[in-house]
Formats: sequence, C-alpha cells, structure tokens
Amino acid sequence: MNAKRIAIVAGRCLIILAGCSIVGYGHDAITTKVTFDREIVRLVISHCGSCHNPKGSAFSLMTYDDARPWAKAIGEEVLQRRMPPWGAVKGFGDFRNDKGLTEEQLELIVDWEEGGAPEGDPKDIPAEIKFPQDPAFKHPTGEVSITGDTKLAAKITLDGIFPKTVTENAKYTVIAELPDGSIEPLIWFQNYKKQFEHPYLLRHPLELPAGTMVRGVPAGDTIVLIPGAAAKVPAKAPVTGKAVASK
Repeated sequence: MNAKRIAIVAGRCLIILAGCSIVGYGHDAITTKVTFDREIVRLVISHCGSCHNPKGSAFSLMTYDDARPWAKAIGEEVLQRRMPPWGAVKGFGDFRNDKGLTEEQLELIVDWEEGGAPEGDPKDIPAEIKFPQDPAFKHPTGEVSITGDTKLAAKITLDGIFPKTVTENAKYTVIAELPDGSIEPLIWFQNYKKQFEHPYLLRHPLELPAGTMVRGVPAGDTIVLIPGAAAKVPAKAPVTGKAVASK
C-alpha cells in the first residue's frame, strides 16, 4: 500500500472514530436516577448561576445543552473543591455564608456525571429562576486588623473574618490560640484570588478572650476580625504586635 493510500485509509478511520465518539456521547448508558432537570439545575442555580449564566462572567450552565458537554469537568472541579469558588478550605472554620457544596450535593453531581448525565423531564425545571444574592456587608465599628502573629489585649466576640490584603495565590492557615492552650481554627486560605475579598461570617460567634494569640497571618498580609453584636471592643482596641483597629 503506497503512502497516499495509507493516508486516505487513516483519514477515513479518524472520521469513523470521531463519528462513533459523537454517537457515544449522545447514547451514554444511563445508570442513575439523578437528572439535570430535577436535581442538578437547582444546584447550578444556587451555587453556580450567578457567574455561569448567559449574561454572567463565565460560560452558561443554565440549560442541559449548555451543561452536558461540561459534565465530566463539572464532576472533577467540584470534587477538587475548585468550584464553586470560595477562597477558603471547607471544614477549617465553619461559615454561615459558605458557598461550598455539602457532601450530599457532591454525591448528587458525581452520581449524575458518572451515571450518564441524563437530562430528565423539562417539566421539572424551576418555573422561575432567582440567583441568591448576599446582603450588602457593612463593616461594623470595632473591627481589629491583624498583621503577623498578634496577641489580643482585649476580648472580642468574633463574628467573622475579612481578607483586607491577602496576597494573590496565598495558601496559609490562621488559628486562634486561647490563653488556656486550646486552639480554634479560623480560616485556611487556598489559592486566594482578589474575587474572594468578601466577609467569611462564622456560623456561631467565637469568644476570644484577652491574651488570645492569632497566628498564621504573614507580615505582609492583613485580615480583619469582625466583632459580633455582643462584642465590646473599643474603636481602637489595644493589641500588641502590628494589629490596629480598623476605622
């Protein structure tokens, strides 16, 4: 067989393989009862839709035709906790405004993706789509800015943490070492981006007594301790190290 004949046969084989791939894509074996129209689209709306919509900052995932080509990538991204973007490692600190998926939600997405990514019945799609909006955050008085390891000279009822200046792609943990020696995890930044500059609000306020050491913030970065309603922190709370009260 001459070179020209080999090239023609090879080309035909590639066409056949490509055609088989397309047919296979549309006829994956369905092994799950989880469908896009019933379960997955609701997760997309609540956790991804604010960005992944036709007018958003990223490609749309709002319809089955939009999402189906990305099914495998969606499964990988959520398992690696890269999506939805949050900026902190889930489970290190407990935040009430956490955008991360629960274990049950992860299982639904993986079950859907590995089970053939079925569409379902369009009548199951929500009639009205509303993307969740976080309420506007107003910085309270008495916030305390932390740079470097710092010993608090005044007690604070900690309601959350704000990354005032955190280095791009930063990876570090911040803890509170209480005077009795116990440790409270505060936040673990992972591949931090500017888009993650939002408050991380604790599910339950944390009492940090005077003498607590806040450790882990690099000298060049600054995080802000957000006091809760019960906190009695003066506008310029006395602290040691490089911490100063935010105005």
